[in-house]
Amino acid sequence: MPNAKVLESKKAVVEALTGKIQEATSVVFVDYKGITVAQDTELRKQFREAGVEYSVVKNTLTNFAAKDAGYDFAEVLNGTTAMASTTGDPIAPARIVCEFAKKNKNVVRLKGGMVEGKVLSVEELMSFGELPSKTLMTAILLAPAAFRTTSNSVFSSSAAAAPAAGAATAAAAETPNSSSRA
Repeated sequence: MPNAKVLESKKAVVEALTGKIQEATSVVFVDYKGITVAQDTELRKQFREAGVEYSVVKNTLTNFAAKDAGYDFAEVLNGTTAMASTTGDPIAPARIVCEFAKKNKNVVRLKGGMVEGKVLSVEELMSFGELPSKTLMTAILLAPAAFRTTSNSVFSSSAAAAPAAGAATAAAAETPNSSSRA
């Protein structure tokens, strides 16, 4: 039987994990068996740059935390497990793991997770690996609108200038005709 001090520290870990899971827009569980130190360092760097927290977790404590947060990850919480979570871009953790696995001969793999409150299968999470980041998607979606706005103002100024230009051209056309009559 663990002593009271150990039990209290485990309760504190469960509470901290519960808070992370509840606040996160996305939580992804990763099997990292076979990863080298250099690869792990690179993966952690990519997570940091994307604003994703990544840490190795104990399966039992994480399972308790997930249940406290209202999720059931009992099936995926076995073997070597790391948790990647973010309060920012919800597809970032899955996208980073998928891209990293492709570049590094599948030394890491997704085990399961949650995005914006919905538990997703490995296949659903893998599909996020094909998507660009939230920032890039926003830029792609807003770029045509910005172009249309700019284009419309160019066209509307051209359209406003066109009648004036047309009138000037018509007046110039009449002037030579009048001088030829004289």
